[in-house]
Amino acid sequence: MISDPDPTEVQPFRVCFVCAGNICRSPMAEIVFQHLVRQAGLSRYVETVSAGTGDWHVGEQADARTIAALRKYGYDGARHRAKQFNPDWFEKLDLVVALDRTHDRVLRTWAPTETDRGKIALLLSFDAERSELTDVPDPYYADDEMFDRVLGMIEGAIRQLFRQLEPAIRQGATR
Repeated sequence: MISDPDPTEVQPFRVCFVCAGNICRSPMAEIVFQHLVRQAGLSRYVETVSAGTGDWHVGEQADARTIAALRKYGYDGARHRAKQFNPDWFEKLDLVVALDRTHDRVLRTWAPTETDRGKIALLLSFDAERSELTDVPDPYYADDEMFDRVLGMIEGAIRQLFRQLEPAIRQGATR
């Protein structure tokens, strides 16, 4: 989950990706983001988690189609276990990324302060190529092809998000 800060060390940047049940979209986002963080050699400076607004899948693996789509594109989602977002996490998080407007609204109602509400953003808001869209569609009731398309959308937005965050993360790592 989200660790308590150690005042003697550089504080990692903490991000949480949130969808409905934490078995399709948010695990994809978490795993792609973690992959980029590892590739950049910044794992020590970033903590990433994903969660759902609902509790109906807590403890379960990601959907088999999520795992398959991730595997097809070189990611490993087999170890993921679903969690429900806990509003107490807000104080430890730097960024909370909602996968659609429904999650955004729920998170904003759960956020205890205006500062916490300011930490919430929609994933597609980071992707200039998809600026006309706001929601990453939920592939749960769709076919395998939709899981691939959703993963592609998520990858594009995650790359843009990481491009925006990387300089600040690197700067924080040098302190």
